[in-house]
Amino acid sequence: MILYLKTAGSSCELWLAQNIGSKSVKYEWEAGRELACGLLKFIRECLHEQGADWQNVKGIGVFEGPGSFTSLRIGTTVANTLASSENVPIIGARGNDWLKTVQEKLAAGESYDIVLPFYGGKANVTLPKHR
Repeated sequence: MILYLKTAGSSCELWLAQNIGSKSVKYEWEAGRELACGLLKFIRECLHEQGADWQNVKGIGVFEGPGSFTSLRIGTTVANTLASSENVPIIGARGNDWLKTVQEKLAAGESYDIVLPFYGGKANVTLPKHR
């Protein structure tokens, strides 16, 4: 099972395919502010719907960005952790053709040590209020 994950905003998109390049099933979840606490559950439920579990994941492709600072951080952290814990290859890519790029790199046997998010600009972080 190959897992492709895109968490660039409030909506989370996940694709599951039996093999690299084979037809995938797409799942969407409007995570809103629940991405951090619900992403693993969402992935697990999608895997179970396909009759699979964590151990069936043989590769991970993840959208690097651009997108929401927090959403990308959460998505890449979860993907990196899954890849490390299951000892499977992980590839990240950016832009509109990210899915094609990760499929090609996974098919070529490539893997990154870690996927880092690409925000596409300076992060919009709220400054602390002074008393």
